[in-house]
Parts: sequence; C-alpha cells; structure tokens
Amino acid sequence: MPYEAPTVEQDMRRWLERAVIGLNLCPFAKAVHVKGQIHYAVSAASCAAELRRDLLAELRDLAAMDAQQRDTTLLIAPLAFPDFLDFNDFLAEADQALAELDLEGVLQIASFHPRYRFAGTDPDDITNFTNRAPHPTLHLLREASLDRAVQAFPEAETIYETNMATLERLGPEGWRALDVGPSPAAGTEGGGRP
Repeated sequence: MPYEAPTVEQDMRRWLERAVIGLNLCPFAKAVHVKGQIHYAVSAASCAAELRRDLLAELRDLAAMDAQQRDTTLLIAPLAFPDFLDFNDFLAEADQALAELDLEGVLQIASFHPRYRFAGTDPDDITNFTNRAPHPTLHLLREASLDRAVQAFPEAETIYETNMATLERLGPEGWRALDVGPSPAAGTEGGGRP
C-alpha cells in the first residue's frame, strides 16, 4: 500500500500537539517538542524483519547523538502490523534488539498503535486511546532523560491514572473532535478514531 512519508510525519506531529501535549498525556513531551529534539523516522517496513532492521539503525543513531540535538525518536511504521496483537508480539523482538546493542539501561522503547488495547479492556474503551497514535510507532527514549523528567515531576506514577481520567472526561466525541487519526493520503486505515 503506498504512503507519503511527509503525511505520516504530519499525522504524528498533529497527534503529538493535539493529544499528547494538548491533553497533557505526557508532561515531558512539550519541552522536547518545543526544542525540536524529537526525530521522526518513517519506516517503509512492511514486515518484522524490515522493521527490526530500521529499529536497530534508529537505536544506534539515537545512542550516538547528543541529547541536546536528538532526545527521542518516534519510529513510525505505517505499513507494518495493522493488527495490534501482531505489533504487540513484535515488542519482544524490539527489546531483544535493545539488548543486542547493549543499550538496556541507556534507551527504552514505548509503543503506540492505532488499535492499542490494554489487557482486560473492550476494544472501544476510551482509556485505550491514551496509547493510540495514527500509525504503529516505537518510541525510543533515553533513560537519563526519563530520570530527569521524573525528578522534575515527582508524582510520575500518577500520570497513568490521570490520563485515564482525562480520556474518560473527554469521551469518544471529544477524541474525534481532536482529529488525530491518520490522513487519507497516509495510506493507512483510520484506526485512531473511536
């Protein structure tokens, strides 16, 4: 399926600005966004082997760069893993890639998906949308940056519960009004909308 990398990146920026920062789902995101320290890497991968290759390259690049230049990377794979369970299974491979490069404790990987679903929730449960992005995404983070952010936000363990409450107040209509799903030109289905 064809896709436009600039459109995919635009989708992710819109989601970051309107949902992640706009709803304060991650209190640490605004600073790196404003400073231009987020790298958006759009992968053409359509299978696990290709995405693993791109992940290894992005992990190496992030580890080699100064955090002031690039603090975090969003590795976006619009053609890979349309099924959330397949994507979720791939996360074990992603962790193996981190270990293979001896970057455990240096970097970590968070995940977002258009059909993200927490265990024990219904597919349309609004709380799942805290981790729903327009496209399957691996978020590569620096452990040192997370440690600094947690020190600046001492009640970090409350973020999860706060996000759930925010989404429950917003509801499906409010989420739809944010318009943070994939653009039709991105070439993927609109799984980011309730």
